[in-house]
Amino acid sequence: MTLPPADRATTEPGLSPPPGCPAHNATGLDAATRLWGAAAETDPMGLYEELRAVHGPVAPVLLDGDVRAWLVLGYLENRDVASRATQFSRDPRIWHGWRSGEIDATTSPLVPMIGWRPDCVCADGEEHQRLRGAVTAGLDQFDQRGIRRRITRFAHQLVDEFCERGSAELVGQFTEHLPMLVLTHLLGMPDEYGPKLVHAARDLFKGTETSLASNAYVLETLEQLVAAKRVLPGHDIASVLMAHPAGLTDEEVQHHLRLILLAGYETTANLMSNVLRMVVTDPRFRGSLAGGQMTLPEAVEQVLWDEPPLMVCPGRWATGDTSLGGQEIKAGDMLLLGLAAGNVDQGVRRDPSTRVHHNRAHLSFSAGAHECPGQDIGRVIADAGIDILLTRLPDIGLAVPEEELTWRSSTWSRHLTALPVTFAPRSPQAPDVLPPLPAAPAPSTGMPAAPPRPPYGPEPSRPVEPRTTWRARLGRLLRRR
Repeated sequence: MTLPPADRATTEPGLSPPPGCPAHNATGLDAATRLWGAAAETDPMGLYEELRAVHGPVAPVLLDGDVRAWLVLGYLENRDVASRATQFSRDPRIWHGWRSGEIDATTSPLVPMIGWRPDCVCADGEEHQRLRGAVTAGLDQFDQRGIRRRITRFAHQLVDEFCERGSAELVGQFTEHLPMLVLTHLLGMPDEYGPKLVHAARDLFKGTETSLASNAYVLETLEQLVAAKRVLPGHDIASVLMAHPAGLTDEEVQHHLRLILLAGYETTANLMSNVLRMVVTDPRFRGSLAGGQMTLPEAVEQVLWDEPPLMVCPGRWATGDTSLGGQEIKAGDMLLLGLAAGNVDQGVRRDPSTRVHHNRAHLSFSAGAHECPGQDIGRVIADAGIDILLTRLPDIGLAVPEEELTWRSSTWSRHLTALPVTFAPRSPQAPDVLPPLPAAPAPSTGMPAAPPRPPYGPEPSRPVEPRTTWRARLGRLLRRR
């Protein structure tokens, strides 16, 4: 792939880099490359490989608004940056771009992703341990059986909304909604908030001109939750954060709830979409599942290697001058973890087409002290949700030619926009066949009704069915063909 001239930073007037920025440090390379725009949207993996071929494992790039940064492409370099907090801090306040005026902190869509917040992601050392300890306690209070029962109920509700029609669009009707329904429940919010937060979260990650407004909506909703839980605590993450010995302030609780909600939703929704796309487009993948050569959890790990739900992770900031991957990094420079690029680095994965589903050494949940603490909950949602969908609809098939599938890409992630499928119509299932739920929290959350927003999809309603073995049913269907 050849980058168009418009994607070369120094070919445009008015983009002379200030002292200390990556473009000056590029050791003879003529420009930083835009990590946004046409090239990044249509073929981000191709863009990463061209950057790797030209610059090696670390490349100078430009974010939205031509904000300068380093993109770490190498697997070992990603682990190095993620593991050396003294050299590469998570505190964005040390970035020189705030002082140089390279970014407008009041209007830039990058701020929700790279701005400082009072949460464990933006902290190092003892402060990071204090805050992360509270988050881990909030996540660890739920046993996986209880979470699976909730996932089962929500997944059946969603499938019941479309099973009679014989067709569905799985991204908009299943994979985007199941993680949010589960997460809003775990945080302590009413189910009705889920569809509205789906819309806000998607918009925030796209990095559009409305990202700041969407971020404000999420924070407003979580502020209401914190106020409600101060009055009426329950068996939920919000209540555990507030009661933890770490002594989190209400603002810290609010921002950690934001972190859990957005990071958990984005990664899990994308992961589920990618796995289901493989099921309906790759006969070998589907056959391995149906024949038992690959379990569903192994299939999930394979997709985490091949298509990380978060392709680029913001961000690290250099605490002093250093060298990395042949590049001279200056104090205050911004670095981005290239998770997707690192996963296909030939230094650790010589043949990217080789299956590695039994191996969890991928970068999809980052690494080091800041490795995602909620990754196991994300895996449970993806595993249980997909299992239920395939149990209910083992004959799903892609409703359009594979080449008609489209993606929407931002700097941070790549989303399948739609996954239309067909199947034999089925009746909804009776509520009384569902597994019993764990003990319910207090009958009222104390939160007001979700504030109105521009149109969201209808909230799913009906519950569903007993389980049979989808692998056996899918195997019978494949043998008939």
